Amino acid sequence: MERYYVGLDVSKEKTAICVRRSDGSMDKACETRTDPDAIFAALAPFRDGLERVILETGRMANWLYDELTRRGLPAVCVDARQAHAVLGQMHNKTDTNDAAMLADLARTGFYRKVEVKSRQAQERRALLTARDAAISIRTNAENTIRGLLASFGLRVPTQPRTYEGRICAVLEGHDALAPIILPLLAVRTEALRQAAALTKELVRQVKGSDACLRLMTVPGVGTVTAATFVATIDAPERFAKSRSVGAYAGLTSRRYQSGAIDYGGRISKRGDRLLRTILYEAANSLLCRVKPGRGMALKNWATALKQRTSHKKAVVALARKLAVIMHAIWTSGGVFEEREA
Repeated sequence: MERYYVGLDVSKEKTAICVRRSDGSMDKACETRTDPDAIFAALAPFRDGLERVILETGRMANWLYDELTRRGLPAVCVDARQAHAVLGQMHNKTDTNDAAMLADLARTGFYRKVEVKSRQAQERRALLTARDAAISIRTNAENTIRGLLASFGLRVPTQPRTYEGRICAVLEGHDALAPIILPLLAVRTEALRQAAALTKELVRQVKGSDACLRLMTVPGVGTVTAATFVATIDAPERFAKSRSVGAYAGLTSRRYQSGAIDYGGRISKRGDRLLRTILYEAANSLLCRVKPGRGMALKNWATALKQRTSHKKAVVALARKLAVIMHAIWTSGGVFEEREA
């Protein structure tokens, strides 16, 4: 039976499809709507001989992968960075040519498969992203208000206690500024309210997750850190060794070696940005915590490293160690013990 290899170049409205045979010859090239049913219908004549259906990571990759897999197609999601390096060899970049090159990747097997997260992990990531967006809107509104007032020589006082009260106190006697600042103040207030609602929902979900509750026994790890770690890693069995999680989060140093040249650089920052940021914040909180208690062995280790290098390097190293510990706890089914430091 003839085997077929398919490349899908996905965009928001349309998807370019290329079908190749085992010998590399092109059997079909077309465009269809970016819809699982439309793609399935276009590949129906080849369904019995389909070997791989390749698509790149992207905004719609999770949805398409789940829907195509549910319909019985052998979908494979590949790393977009690696695919971009191959697609960049073409002189003319078109959706049709991109699909043809992806079909070649499917045929040759020269690709890196990406594990697609579960629906529950995707939903939790969406909650975390929405919460982060609400907090950013609040911060941006506050900074904008402060900057606009400063341009008129006005400073935000320390009293009264509420932020709205302080801004209203500044605006007294400045009627021209009130129509400008008050709408921003309303935006800030609503963003704060919605961020609180999203945080409440996140706490509710974490309380129902055994993995999150066990990860929160690690010093410095709270609700947001545990939820982010679980939602990003999703399937801990993907990592044969816990120390690989640090590289996955982009917290390991890069290395360049060529002939007599061999040096290490800064961390790669190639992993998930949200997870890396949250781990850094957790490590910084643990390192800067004044009160003694659980986790002092970790703090002392990072403090000694800080004395030899710098604060930021010590925090990065501690963040990497936290990622390793959290993965080990998750896979073992236990909780944090001081001797693990």
